Amino acid sequence: MAVALPLIWSAYGEARAGSYDPLAVGATTRPSHLDLTVHDATRDRDIPLRVYLPTNTAPAPVILFSHGLGGSRAGSAFLGEHWAACGYVALFLQHPGSDESVWKNKPTRDRMRAMNQAASLQNFLLRVQDVPAVLNQLEAWNADKNNQLAGRLDLKKVGMSGHSFGAVTTEAVSGQTLPVGAQKFTDPRIKAALVLSPSTPHVGSAAKAFGAVKIPWLLMTGTKDLAPVGNADLKSRLSVYPALHDAPKYELVLHNAEHSVFTDRALPGDHEPRNPNHHRVILALSTAFWDAYLRGDAEALAWLNGSGPRSVMESNDQWQSSEH
Repeated sequence: MAVALPLIWSAYGEARAGSYDPLAVGATTRPSHLDLTVHDATRDRDIPLRVYLPTNTAPAPVILFSHGLGGSRAGSAFLGEHWAACGYVALFLQHPGSDESVWKNKPTRDRMRAMNQAASLQNFLLRVQDVPAVLNQLEAWNADKNNQLAGRLDLKKVGMSGHSFGAVTTEAVSGQTLPVGAQKFTDPRIKAALVLSPSTPHVGSAAKAFGAVKIPWLLMTGTKDLAPVGNADLKSRLSVYPALHDAPKYELVLHNAEHSVFTDRALPGDHEPRNPNHHRVILALSTAFWDAYLRGDAEALAWLNGSGPRSVMESNDQWQSSEH
């Protein structure tokens, strides 16, 4: 059943006449969401989804989102709400085995050990296979006139995104080259990727992993973006951008932003007070990126490649881009 969501973005203001503004959302664009499940028969695996829908029922570009370790389809709702309000169908995947079930109902003393165990190769493989399974099901639902999503999905315009373990998932399905002998997971249906808290692989170099990426990538991290699980540090996160060579690339580094900056609330162990402008920047740049590379919006591309990003960022935030 569709559920109305509060308009948390209204404080961002309306666009000025004749100007592109990725934060402007009209009063009539309140989105709804559906909770659905994809059953992948080949693996006998259920993949829960939260689908944020725009009010316009015409076919809309699709954005997939993969949560971090211990997360769920309900996480980072501020992204799904805003993207849907801007006319996208935003689908938030939940990955069994590396989702909230890892730590829920466990004693506090056992949670970190369980999280470390869940950050496994097995769960990585499950995650990267969840993405094409969901896309396959979306194709079937879109073509089924009796389905509630029938005709609402423009599956020629698909973006992939994710945070932390979801960023690793996003990298793998959006053009990363895996070690020799490893299965290839790049899905050609994905046309652009947003990578939140990127990282380089544990095996091999960043250049080998990302040098052959063919689609636009937008990378986002923070100067204090350290995760409690895994060894990714700021050096690893910043090593992805220079390794990209063959497609447009963008990188945002938010000053004093911690790993939780891409979530709805602070995480245990955070030290810095949350900066409300960080979410504003994340929403603006991500929306302009989708508009530019999924919709082919020339004004959005000009905003992204011009002074637009700096108009919403604070002075200590860092931004770089290359159109190739």
